[in-house]
Amino acid sequence: MSPDAWQVTWFTAWVAVTSTLCILPPGLALAWLLARRNWPGKSIVETLVALPLVIPPVATGLILLKLFGRHGFIGRWLEETLGVEVVFTWKAVVLATAVMSFPLLVRTARVAFENVNPRVEHVARTLGAGPWRVFWTITLPLARSGVIAGAVLAFARALGEFGATVMVAGFIPGKTETLSLSIYHLVQLGRDGEALGLLAVSVALAFGAVWFSERMLRKAVA
Repeated sequence: MSPDAWQVTWFTAWVAVTSTLCILPPGLALAWLLARRNWPGKSIVETLVALPLVIPPVATGLILLKLFGRHGFIGRWLEETLGVEVVFTWKAVVLATAVMSFPLLVRTARVAFENVNPRVEHVARTLGAGPWRVFWTITLPLARSGVIAGAVLAFARALGEFGATVMVAGFIPGKTETLSLSIYHLVQLGRDGEALGLLAVSVALAFGAVWFSERMLRKAVA
């Protein structure tokens, strides 16, 4: 591969890892709440979490653009208060991939937490363990395979994100150029050979991630 192709590949992998790490704490917290607690409005939260899976990615990107743009509520506050600009930077790429992969992490981790026998947690609490200790020593270790599978699925989803990314980050070579954006750009230029090379890399990364995730899911069910 050319140096430019390597740069795009490494940037895409870095974005996928970064976005997955960003959504891991809130994703696990929300998955645990959905699996173990009932509260008013829970169905609304479940629906909101699932929305990025069913609405067009460009629609999600447009929402992010309106929220995090210079005139958006969040974007204006970030720029005026912290001096941070999000839209059309690498931060926008991480944001878009995080939002699009968040539902996969939550849904998979939720199932993993639901498969943990509540009686085991109850026994630990009767022996004097607090909620945090029960979670870290009982719940999370027992749900580990499912949680890892969810994280890897989120990583795989981030690798292939296109629609939301192009809306909120645009295509800026060397700054926001991911594998999917680069493939589309090369096809538009008629450079199909280079596009196929990046396609092969993208498929290989996604195949490895999904294969590993499926192995973890089988362990979680076993």
